[in-house]
Amino acid sequence: MGFTAIWLNPFLENDMDRTSYHGYATTDFSMPIPATGPTKNSALVDQAHSQGMKVIMDMIFNHIGRLHWWMDDLPSADWINPEAMTSHRRTVNQDPHAVESDRTRFADGWFVPSMPDLNQRNPFLATYLIQNSLWWVEYAGLDGIRMDTYPYPDKDMMARWNRRMEQEYPWFNIVGEEWSLEPALVAYWQRGQWNLDGYDGGLPSLMDFPLQSALTRSLLAEDGWDSGWLGLYETLAADYLYPDPGNLVVFPDNHDMPRFFMQVGMDPALYRLGIAFILTTRGIPQIFYGSEIGMTHPEGDDHGFIRKDFPGGWAGDPVNGFTGAGLTPEQNELQAFFRTLLTWRKSSEAVHWGRLLHYAPDKGSYVYGRILDDERVMVVLNKGRTDLDLDCGRFEELLDGRTRGRDVISGKEYGLSATLRVPARTALVLELE
Repeated sequence: MGFTAIWLNPFLENDMDRTSYHGYATTDFSMPIPATGPTKNSALVDQAHSQGMKVIMDMIFNHIGRLHWWMDDLPSADWINPEAMTSHRRTVNQDPHAVESDRTRFADGWFVPSMPDLNQRNPFLATYLIQNSLWWVEYAGLDGIRMDTYPYPDKDMMARWNRRMEQEYPWFNIVGEEWSLEPALVAYWQRGQWNLDGYDGGLPSLMDFPLQSALTRSLLAEDGWDSGWLGLYETLAADYLYPDPGNLVVFPDNHDMPRFFMQVGMDPALYRLGIAFILTTRGIPQIFYGSEIGMTHPEGDDHGFIRKDFPGGWAGDPVNGFTGAGLTPEQNELQAFFRTLLTWRKSSEAVHWGRLLHYAPDKGSYVYGRILDDERVMVVLNKGRTDLDLDCGRFEELLDGRTRGRDVISGKEYGLSATLRVPARTALVLELE
């Protein structure tokens, strides 16, 4: 398919009496779930590496499950914070006017009643969490970490953890989940950020929730002077807030929200436009399993429906997404669309590392490019319901004298010396010649 890494939702033991918070109620930080086991997890990473793929581990420092064995005999009285629910007001970390009690309520409050909140200010617990991370990287040969609910633990301890990980593994990437839609709130955490309070947490990467939200809203909105693609364009324009926007993780959806296909009203054209954007804009793209065959959950937005099994791989499955058996023609076409873009992307240095240059949206179109040395890629998104003729003279800064481009998706050649005709509701990803 062209994917280059696997991010597993937590595979640590969740031995809870009823249900776990979808894998985030850890009951043993060193024990994987029985279905995998320590040896099998290490073998999984080895097998992925043998195929040129990386493995990212999902970690949770903020909380544990109520049935973690620590709860039977806490190592110290302050190992967990007093039971009171968090306010979820993440802005208190940056708010210069916030009162200390609000900061405490946010950071020390429990995420949900079934998950006790860990007190990372305890030096022994902090050391344990850091050493546990180092152990997992060494034992399993991990390539990266995704840290859950990143702003919720003690932020000074998290800065210490990041510095320790960087000291041991300078090549290692860590992405934090800060589910805020304001770029300034997300940027607060990234390594090298200048903050009013002097905080530098040392976190290399974050999930780009502002861009995800802007993409969905832009696709659904009618294009006008202050609507449509403009929201996406202006969100990217706020990249000046980030020390390293190229290291953000961009995504159309994930395991905690309705699938992107559902978000855009199950409109195949809008879906492809969004996926084409995610796979060509700045940052590191993340795709939720099943997106490549347009998985849906018409039963509702309950997480059990969102995270239903990928079809195939089990005895008696009538549909097999691995072999294509039982998929509809539309699903097979969508899978080919993903495969084409992802396979091409693996070899495009401009998309990996190149500068992003974009033009203000016009006539329902959004045009941007990726530039690295002599390699140039031009992306044209037209979500209008009619074909669009664009004056190529406007894009001379991107074209730089180049007069032809090959569409990566269709293989079709386009002339760029005068006018570019863009089919309705289509994404063109042009390698400039």
